[in-house]
Amino acid sequence: MIRRLCAGAAVLVVVTAGCGRPAAPVAVSAGAHGYPVTVDNCGRQVVVDASPRRAVSLNQGSTEVMLSLGLADRMVGTATWTDPVRDDLAEDNARVPVLAVNKPSLETVLDAEPDFVSASFGGTLGPGGVADRNRFEALGVPTYLAPSDCEGKTSVNGDGARTEPFTMDAIYTEITDLAAIFDVHERGAELVGDLRRRMDSVSGTRTDVDMAFWFSDVRAPYFAGCCGASGVIADAVGARNVFDDTTDEWPQVSWESVAERDPDVLVLADLSRRTIEGDSLQTKIAFLESNPVTRRLTAVQQRRYIVVNGADLNPSIRTVDGVEKVARGLRELGLASDR
Repeated sequence: MIRRLCAGAAVLVVVTAGCGRPAAPVAVSAGAHGYPVTVDNCGRQVVVDASPRRAVSLNQGSTEVMLSLGLADRMVGTATWTDPVRDDLAEDNARVPVLAVNKPSLETVLDAEPDFVSASFGGTLGPGGVADRNRFEALGVPTYLAPSDCEGKTSVNGDGARTEPFTMDAIYTEITDLAAIFDVHERGAELVGDLRRRMDSVSGTRTDVDMAFWFSDVRAPYFAGCCGASGVIADAVGARNVFDDTTDEWPQVSWESVAERDPDVLVLADLSRRTIEGDSLQTKIAFLESNPVTRRLTAVQQRRYIVVNGADLNPSIRTVDGVEKVARGLRELGLASDR
């Protein structure tokens, strides 16, 4: 929810976006010049006195939202990349300095002289991360955390468990919030509308397959639990996630448990980073087809693999990319049809 604090009384504004459906109502009070803007974000109020001109985004998901809003000229740094940027954002992204491919130090971020910092994950702005939000705000730098990583979760400092399934509404809220902070409301409404239309275009897919989503690690693999971005993908294509009985977002499971559930299809994340064995697609497939447990899986014997980027499996605008890729992959495998 967004509130602009100034002279006028609060009014209720409903922004329509895509397919004739309204976005969530947003309460706004605005003064003569539209600032300061106050955003209710993850249990705290973020106050921005003017449209940021030197923003730093600390995670790929947040970066791609800001680039999609046309804010490259107001960004002075990005960090923590798991995959190449979306093709349609590559030109704008090339104009923004990369502070670090992985987690930057606080000193590196401050050297960029930011007037605003955003992140996709609570762990980035918490203990063990770049710095917690209080530290930035004590330095006069407002911070924004993606609602997808604080709403309906037991913890905002790691993958953790979800008390409520992630939905795309959290991403639409993030877009709307950032559009208000940067005073690009129309761009925000257009982006939300486009994402809604793309989700709707896949909603006619019908399939009855069981699938599993493998993110990384061959020794203690991270497979998707019920309630993160992978849940949105599975629901959109009418499939069932074989690990939907755990509320952990990315539980580490045994290969024996994967074999017991024997998914029809494996969705494999191809990460550009190389920090854990099993990040790359090639490593994943080589392991699956050589390990005595996994090579007996139905999906492996039938080579039913659907490849996505790692970022597609994180709650972000890329979740819609993941939906489209999985729907297309199921069709190519002959496992999906129109509802």
